[in-house]
Amino acid sequence: MSSSISSFFSSFFPVVHADSEEPEKEQEEPKVEEEEEEEPEDIQPQLREEAKQTAKCAQLTKHFEHCQEKVSSGQGFKGEDCVEEL
Repeated sequence: MSSSISSFFSSFFPVVHADSEEPEKEQEEPKVEEEEEEEPEDIQPQLREEAKQTAKCAQLTKHFEHCQEKVSSGQGFKGEDCVEEL
């Protein structure tokens, strides 16, 4: 009866024998350091500068900069951050 119970449980759980030899591991290959890829240059600042000079964005940029000056000088209301202008 104990063998049927053990076979029942062994069907669900792997059996580990302490006396068994470990399978031979493959030889470890020398680790080759992966070359770090250079991160591409962030083009957002360049795009912002180009957009500031276009006719469509020039007026909005001026409004945003005016808001930033007002807030940084302390003339804006408490908690003002010019996010809507951005």
